[in-house]
Amino acid sequence: MLIGFTIVAAPLLFATINAAVQMNRLSNRSEQLVVHGMKGTRNNQMMFEEIGSLERTARLYQIIGNADLLEVYSRLNDRLSATSNELLALPLDATAWNDVRALHAEANRLWLEVKKTPPNSPHMAEVVDAFPHLSELASQVSNRISGQIDRELTGLQLAAQTAQRNLFWQTLLLMPLTLAVVGVFTYLFGRPIRAIDRAISELGRGTFSRPISIRGPADLERLASQLEWLRSRLLDLAQEKNRFLRHMSHELKTPLANIREGTELLMDGAVGELQSGQREVTAILRENGMKLQRLIENLLSFSAWQAKSVGLEISEFKLRPLIKSVLENQQLTLVAQRVRLDVQVEDLSPVADRAKVRLILDNLLSNAVKFTPRGGTISIQAHAERDQLRLDVMDSGPGIPVDERKRIFEAFYQGKTPQGGHVKGTGIGLSVVTEFVNAHGGSVEILESKSGGAHFRVRLPMRQALPAREKAHAA
Repeated sequence: MLIGFTIVAAPLLFATINAAVQMNRLSNRSEQLVVHGMKGTRNNQMMFEEIGSLERTARLYQIIGNADLLEVYSRLNDRLSATSNELLALPLDATAWNDVRALHAEANRLWLEVKKTPPNSPHMAEVVDAFPHLSELASQVSNRISGQIDRELTGLQLAAQTAQRNLFWQTLLLMPLTLAVVGVFTYLFGRPIRAIDRAISELGRGTFSRPISIRGPADLERLASQLEWLRSRLLDLAQEKNRFLRHMSHELKTPLANIREGTELLMDGAVGELQSGQREVTAILRENGMKLQRLIENLLSFSAWQAKSVGLEISEFKLRPLIKSVLENQQLTLVAQRVRLDVQVEDLSPVADRAKVRLILDNLLSNAVKFTPRGGTISIQAHAERDQLRLDVMDSGPGIPVDERKRIFEAFYQGKTPQGGHVKGTGIGLSVVTEFVNAHGGSVEILESKSGGAHFRVRLPMRQALPAREKAHAA
């Protein structure tokens, strides 16, 4: 990650440093240009003033002839020489530098002429008349320096525009490069992270069949190996649980079969006619034996499904007789609880696994019976919607709290709502419903009921693919 951040930041850092260097160069050039311009302007002004003072002093010396004026002229000439030297210290071009040197030489020549020429002489008049030429040289120097400053200012503006254009194109080129680098490292980091997230989600859903193998950075590979170890442990625990459920269910099923057989013999009068009280007790035994049988069948079905050892046995069957058979198995409980039934079933012939559809209906009805109060109502509806079979099972019980609806289909989860009946559930009935519905490619959902109770809606395809032998038989 540090290498990735470094590579991503490198182009931006390069652009920032480059921009800082160019801005620093432009700043230094502009600062030097301002300083040189101010010095040049000040020296030009001083030069004109000093030349004017020299000319006045020379004219006074020509008229008066006082020796003190020569001393004043000497000081003024030294000041003009210092001003010329300051101009020569500036970064002047060759032409301007030569003009300053010419002005300096002319000023020194005039000083020599003034010193050796007597006042009020014709030659002194010629010397004084030479000062306008010195002023012309000063004007020429001033124009040269101003022109050079203007050219440098124009060059500075062009350099600023060039730097701005270069920075724009650098930014324009670095942006896609940076985005490409970010995309590459996002892919390199994002792919294993998404794979780890998917693996954790599968572990949370109880799917342990897919091995966890992730390629990427070493840290993420170590995390993936730890998740793989966790998946193996959870798979072993799940298999142990399924083996335990299968063994215990088979162990319970054998004595229960004897109890059911004995109860049926008593009900049939094989050992003599039963009195009304004895028949009532035998009916209770029979009813609870059937409940226990359903619970054991759910355990066996759940265990077998978890082990992926069962498939769908597709056949075409009538739906009404199947629902009638399920209701008859629950008849004693319905009568004892005085539960009213509202059955609205169309005459349909789905192609599906009849035994599993029966278990779906039986578990939904058993769930409704457990939570429907005495004198309540259970509604069962079956309709065809296009190519789907819609089953609705509704009760008038307390309903399912919103916070439990996401977990109600989990295996072994039992809600907080109190259950009725003598035999408590195991919490896998609705889990078996979900497994069998998903096996058919259908869906199950919980809807809001107008009566306030639970409302389960199951959607199953009306036609499943028939096995090869069934297709041959049909042909």
